[in-house]
Amino acid sequence: MIDIRDVIIEYGRGARAVLAVDGISLRVEPGESLALIGPSGCGKTTLLFSVAGLVRPRNGGIEVGGENVTGPRREIALILQNAGLLPWKTVWQNANLSLLLSKEYPRKTAASVLEELGLAGVKGRFPVELSEGMKRRVGIARALSMSPSVMLMDEPLASLDTLTKERIQDLFLQLWRDRAFSLVLVTHDIEEAAFLGQRIAVLTERPARVKRTVENPGVGDLHYRETAEFAGIVGQLREALEG
Repeated sequence: MIDIRDVIIEYGRGARAVLAVDGISLRVEPGESLALIGPSGCGKTTLLFSVAGLVRPRNGGIEVGGENVTGPRREIALILQNAGLLPWKTVWQNANLSLLLSKEYPRKTAASVLEELGLAGVKGRFPVELSEGMKRRVGIARALSMSPSVMLMDEPLASLDTLTKERIQDLFLQLWRDRAFSLVLVTHDIEEAAFLGQRIAVLTERPARVKRTVENPGVGDLHYRETAEFAGIVGQLREALEG
């Protein structure tokens, strides 16, 4: 469970301080998915980084699994916009990087995850030899290698073409259903939020506050995009963002 309570986040000090997040409270139950959507620069990523333990709130608190988040934790995985691959390391080395840092390697490896994501045949290649879609899957493999209970994603599919994006969205959905991790997704893509978020929190301009929360119980079906319910959720989100 993720419990965000009255979180206020500032950058800088004194007269130069910038208020990024202003009093946000949200709760994500075990195995639930939450999408955060809002204007560019509103504070979505800042809030996500605070859940990851990379940014400390000025006020309020964040708990994961009943424990205060005071820094990065192994059960919390973070996937960034560009997959964050090291260009001088192979697919195998990049996928196992988190395990290497935790000293669990070679007792535990990312072999089964690479197989699951269709990457076992390219494990000796370098990032420059991969398509953008494959690079994103390597980033996913690295995150899954630690068997996280919480998956945080910051615009993980930005800049991908529509078909590749939808294929990886389908992959995210299947992984979330199969592995039952709690998911928090930051996105600018209204349809992505509607496809992956059981709840969608629409945030205001900076400083970020929760403007509206949209319940989205239809999430979980790979054919959800084709339904009238999905179109209705997209309409609600567009109205909330434009309102």
